[in-house]
Amino acid sequence: MPDLAVRGAEPGDLPAIQAIYAHHVTHGLGSFEETPPSLDEMIRRRQAIAEAGLPYLVCAAGGAVAGFAYAGLYRPRPAYRYSVEDSVYVAPASVRRGCGRRLLSALIDRCTALGYRQMLAVIGDRDNHGSTGLHRSLGFREVGHLPAVGFKHGRWVDVVVMQRALGDGDRNKPG
Repeated sequence: MPDLAVRGAEPGDLPAIQAIYAHHVTHGLGSFEETPPSLDEMIRRRQAIAEAGLPYLVCAAGGAVAGFAYAGLYRPRPAYRYSVEDSVYVAPASVRRGCGRRLLSALIDRCTALGYRQMLAVIGDRDNHGSTGLHRSLGFREVGHLPAVGFKHGRWVDVVVMQRALGDGDRNKPG
């Protein structure tokens, strides 16, 4: 998809973002939600990410939203303040066309520029090879496997935790 463009999400993108996420909630195991959030809830979530000063991005193909990604704080306690968790979702028609890679690459760059030192991916389903492969290709390594911590679509679901250093990572103390 040569006409892919990554940019900050805008309010007008939220209906498409909600539809993409609803598909993954309903049909996939990447999210452990079982009921798709409403558009109002997705607007609230995006606002919370923006208020935290973190990136929330879309990948547009021919002007239409083909995917979205954002970074959230990994955990709320102060000692985690240099670590973020990524989320990447791509529309079914845009899978394996470069959108996820562009989104995650841009997210890594923006979080590094903001001074974060570690990025984690908490990936639902051990067999989610698209997500684990994407993360691995951008320098993430598997650091944990949590068997059967979720139950969705009538089966137990594992979680894979992957991690990537940002910037100087742990080579020195933050400034």
